[in-house]
Amino acid sequence: MPVPPFEVTGDLPIGIHPATLQELTDHFGTRNVRRRVLITRLERIYRVAAATGKVARFIVFGSFITDKPEPNDVDVFMVLEDDFEVSNLSWEARRLFDHSAADVTYGASVFWLRRLAAFGGEQATVEYWQVKRGGGFRGIIEVIGEK
Repeated sequence: MPVPPFEVTGDLPIGIHPATLQELTDHFGTRNVRRRVLITRLERIYRVAAATGKVARFIVFGSFITDKPEPNDVDVFMVLEDDFEVSNLSWEARRLFDHSAADVTYGASVFWLRRLAAFGGEQATVEYWQVKRGGGFRGIIEVIGEK
């Protein structure tokens, strides 16, 4: 399913929109140099996270998935399997799962939790990331496996 068109606000329609990493790249990551830099960061984050074998859901939210010409960064939220352990990861991967270190190393805001920690349920937790900073809602992207 293709990424839906932007609303007049420049946001995606409210909802969780599934997209492959390639669809995300094609839709959001090619318009200019800044977006190409950010999609490269996002691809790296996705590869490192996926290599853990513990990612249940990978959500992209924030200004990168809007029509803003030059977003500041990439924002990611992940739901991980309950047996996920940071201590079992390589140094590079550990930095991804430390919010401050991820900002420095990956140039992204990365948030995560284990499935059992999803207060109100996993779906409600994911839907929460549609809330905009100033109030209101916008759509988010859930990266799914290649078709």
